[in-house]
Amino acid sequence: MQIRSLFIFLNRATNAGDASAPTAGSGAGGSRRLAQQQAQIDEVVDIMRQNIDKVLERDKNLSLLDDRADKLQTNAAQFEKQAGKLKRKFWLQNMKVNVK
Repeated sequence: MQIRSLFIFLNRATNAGDASAPTAGSGAGGSRRLAQQQAQIDEVVDIMRQNIDKVLERDKNLSLLDDRADKLQTNAAQFEKQAGKLKRKFWLQNMKVNVK
C-alpha cells in the first residue's frame, strides 16, 4: 500500500516540473537553475523507481522461497514418517528370520 502511494508521489513530482509550469527566478539564469533542479529531481525519481522495483522483486523472491521452504518441510516430515515405517517393517522381517 505504501509503495503505491510512493509511485503516485513520484508521478506527481515528475509532472510538477513540466515545461508548461511558470518559471521562477530572474530571466535565463533562473530558468537554467530551474532546469538543473528538475533534472536532479528526475534523476532521483528514476533511482527511487529502480529501488522500488528491486524491493518488489525481492518480495516476490522471498515469497517463492517461503513456498519452497514450506514444501520442503512437508516433504521432510513425510520422508521421516515413511522411513520409520520401513524401519519397523525390516526389523519385523529380521525378527521372523531369526526366530526360524
